[in-house]
Amino acid sequence: MLHLLFTGGTISMERDERAGGNVPTHGGAALVALAPELATVGPFVIEDWGRFPACHLGLDKLWALRDRVAALQRGEGLETVPDGIVITHGTDTLEETAYLLSRTLEPAVPVVITGAMRTTSDAGWDGPRNLTDAARVAANPLSRGRGTMVVFNGEILAGHQAVKVEATALAAFAAPHAAPIGRVHHGQVEFAGPPPVAAAALCPPSLGARVAHVPMVIGDTGHLLELARATHDGVVIGAFGSGNLPPGAVPAIQRWLADGKPVVLASRCPRGLVTPVYAFPGGGAGLVRDGVTPAGPRTPGQACMELTITLSAGVRYGA
Repeated sequence: MLHLLFTGGTISMERDERAGGNVPTHGGAALVALAPELATVGPFVIEDWGRFPACHLGLDKLWALRDRVAALQRGEGLETVPDGIVITHGTDTLEETAYLLSRTLEPAVPVVITGAMRTTSDAGWDGPRNLTDAARVAANPLSRGRGTMVVFNGEILAGHQAVKVEATALAAFAAPHAAPIGRVHHGQVEFAGPPPVAAAALCPPSLGARVAHVPMVIGDTGHLLELARATHDGVVIGAFGSGNLPPGAVPAIQRWLADGKPVVLASRCPRGLVTPVYAFPGGGAGLVRDGVTPAGPRTPGQACMELTITLSAGVRYGA
């Protein structure tokens, strides 16, 4: 039995001429009726959790969604634990939700997130294919132990690696720091390898930490960093290249560190990692030596979610 959890997003939308654009319209039953091949995958139940644009999902709603999925994985209120859980979600912040679920849920019961880039009003609506493919992945026995995944345009991505790389194209998601872990081809689920050894799940009581994201600009003097320091618990900096930034921003970073607040250094480049090899003022080597933490294989958005999760769980940086 699959559990289909509908949260809204473009997959649920159609064009409203009075509103002047696309708005959430369809609930789970309507979407299932528009995806006739879904019935061939196996039995399922429908839950309308919400009908939100992705950009309306703040940290409180995301944590409520996470808790709901965790309860489903335990079989709470159900006759049996589902074989898999499918979540429809708006694409704008799908990567943050996928990262959150990947880091805070146990991997045994697969969770598959999908959505659409076109609405029911558009030619070539991709909702039925993505929803059906996601159900196929969630129902596949080889998905057990893989945790959270994103299924989009026929590709299967690990939840903590999936990134929206296209604003409007159907092939909107990729894994810029890794590779797809599989695909759905002619209705068949194909994985590239066995399930990986999962990292231990973190379970903070909520997402209470306040994390800022400050991208660097040419000639940056740290003004925005200084403003954010008074109101946030940590910061992710979107640096140039392999982790470099204007030297004028360094004093503000040092004040964050002196306050005991973590500073994470990510790259604005779509691919590649922060590599602290430059020792000039503002270079990554000096920043890391001062106590800044490289983001690893994460985009700035993923690094923000990682820092929010870990700080909320009480993890200390630089201790």
